[in-house]
This record gives sequence, structure tokens and C-alpha cells, in this order.
Amino acid sequence: MDLSTVTDLVPTADPADWRAGDAWLAGGTVLFSYGSQTLRRLLDLTSAGWPALTVTDDGLEIAATCTVAELWAFEESRQAVPVRERWSALDLVRPCCDSFVASFKIWNTSTVGGNVCTSLPAGPMISLTAALDGVAEVWGPGGTRRTQPVAELVTGELRNTLAPGELLRAIRVPDHALRSRTAFRRLSLSNLGRSGVLLIGRVDPPDAGGGFVLTVTASTRRPVQLRFPADAPPTAADLAAALDAAIPPDLYHDDIHGLPEWRRDMTYRLGEEIRSELLTGLLDGTTSDGGLR
Repeated sequence: MDLSTVTDLVPTADPADWRAGDAWLAGGTVLFSYGSQTLRRLLDLTSAGWPALTVTDDGLEIAATCTVAELWAFEESRQAVPVRERWSALDLVRPCCDSFVASFKIWNTSTVGGNVCTSLPAGPMISLTAALDGVAEVWGPGGTRRTQPVAELVTGELRNTLAPGELLRAIRVPDHALRSRTAFRRLSLSNLGRSGVLLIGRVDPPDAGGGFVLTVTASTRRPVQLRFPADAPPTAADLAAALDAAIPPDLYHDDIHGLPEWRRDMTYRLGEEIRSELLTGLLDGTTSDGGLR
């Protein structure tokens, strides 16, 4: 779609250049799909030259301008060689990328930051980064910098905490989360449909507390996280009670991709599948391979 009201394309990543009528442009797949009657300028972040993915001592930094294709290819890159065996949670990357159910043209254009900032319930980059305790670095006018967990940045359908002029610079995924054991579940009403329910569970390594974390997305209007300490892994009843307490009925999303009642039922079903997969053995005193703890 042509944005007929836009008169200027400005190559900048400086929030000081932002003014009313502007929009930040990274991939722009949603921006050009929806159109606009109010935009006057696009501030082009692609000129910033930020490295798409950077391995650090603390974890993985994902630039807001990192494309889905670049993220999908990461595990086969040279950067990933030293950490691939240690970061077992990288197994989540490709299932989350595949959850776009999009063509290669979208994958090569759509960005991680754009998906998070659009803040749709079914945004799979929200699912991935929220589930792994990703922390967003946000730049604002006047040189301000702030950080916020992705699970808190997204507050509802098409809603987030970004103020006018703010931009998402990067998401940092911590090392301990990348070393977690994980489980992924997703459901849609059709084989190639938008995610109606997407849950990710993880068990942190012992040196990070060993707790169980379940992140609910797609079925809810915003990410919902449940955390259980290592010394109190939840039973099936515990998990169901925690879901009851954390997700009121009106938080379940309602659109053509799934009724709230179906999303709720599938959330409980997939949550229990994940709990059983990751915690079998912890409750009866054995490890997942059958050995004694």
C-alpha cells in the first residue's frame, strides 16, 4: 500500500529528530499493510547499521532492525558456534519464526523490533523474547534511555508502553534463560492460520535458581508469565489455579482466529502438557532421564 500522505523519508535513529506525524521505519510490513491518513514522515532505522545479532558474555543482543530471516539463520552462523551447545533455548527460535506463517518476502523484511512494537497478541517475537526474559532497550527524545522486560512492554492488543518519539533499540536475552530447558506449544484454527494459543515453558539452570517459568501468549491480549521456584514445582492443580488467578476472562483475546473460551481451554491444556514435559521427575524425585535426584 502506498502511504500517500508521506512526504519525506529521513535516515535517522535519533529520537531528537522525531516530531508529530512521524513513524519509525524498520521493516515496515505492518505499516504498509495498514496504511495511514496521518503520517507525514518516515524515520528510516535501516540506515543505522546496527548489527542484527551480537553474542556477549551476558547473553544475546537482538537489534530492533534484525529481520526474521536473520534470526532464523542465527544458529547456523559463525557467531553461534561457541554457544550453540550451551544455549539449548535456541531451539525455540525457529518454531517462533515459523509461527509467522509468512512468505520469504516477509521474513526478509519484517523485523523483530517491529513485531514487538506492533504488539499484536499473536506476535511470535513477543512470545520468544518474553518467554526468555528479554529486556528491551528504549531510546527517547532528549537522550533518555530506559529498559523494560518485553513481557511488561506489551500491555494489550496494539498497545505498549512506548511514548511518542521513543524507539526500540534492541532486546537483550540473558544467558541464564538461553541455557534453560524449554518446551514449545502452539495451536491455530487452521494449518496455516495465525496463532490462537502459543505457550513456552522453561526450567532455568541450577545456578540461576532452577525455577519453572510458563509464558502465555496469543491466547491473551498481552503476555502473562507464571513463575514457580525450584523447591516448589507446580502440580497440575497448582498450575491450573495459577492460571485462574493470573488470567481473568476478559484478558483472553477474541477475534476470528479463536473464541476466548477455546483459547482458555487450550491454554490450560497446553500449559499442562508443558508442565508435564519439563517437570516430570521433579515431583517424584527423579530426573527426566529416570535417574534419582
